[in-house]
Amino acid sequence: MQDAKPPIESVAPSVEPYLEPWLRGTNQDVPAVGRAVLHALQLAGEDLRKWCTSLSDASLNARPAGTAPVAFHIRHIARSLDRLLTYAEGRNLNESQLAALRKELDPGAKRDELFAELAAALADGATRVRALANANLEEPRTVGKKRLPTTVGGLLVHVADHTQRHVGQVITTAKIVTGNNQ
Repeated sequence: MQDAKPPIESVAPSVEPYLEPWLRGTNQDVPAVGRAVLHALQLAGEDLRKWCTSLSDASLNARPAGTAPVAFHIRHIARSLDRLLTYAEGRNLNESQLAALRKELDPGAKRDELFAELAAALADGATRVRALANANLEEPRTVGKKRLPTTVGGLLVHVADHTQRHVGQVITTAKIVTGNNQ
């Protein structure tokens, strides 16, 4: 059953045929790698709104066949974006980020709160990606407690591919929960 809540407004353009962000000619002021990350974040926001804003709180928290719920993936997209960009900026995670990580799978997510967190994370992420876009992409960075080696460019690319991986999981789980076979 779905809650009787109006869908959150979509910002996907009403262009026929639909064009993905990377084909719209946007963000031309940003170098190619940063631009691709911005387009991936924009596409993620559009796809998540398309497939999930009409889901009820119960559907967002459902765990079909024991899989992670849609709510987990949306939280994870928002929070991992913050964590990955923190590493790209050359900083370590703070206690607030670590506490948020531990709560990503918590039950009882509310749709409006979930999408507000996502929208804020995508907007903040886009600002941070723009700030990093002109950086030396080969500049070394480390990730996690083990300080695993990567680069600014490696982290930016991972922001895009990790986000899209979880968007795919969200769409699949949302289709299972709603019985949508399209």
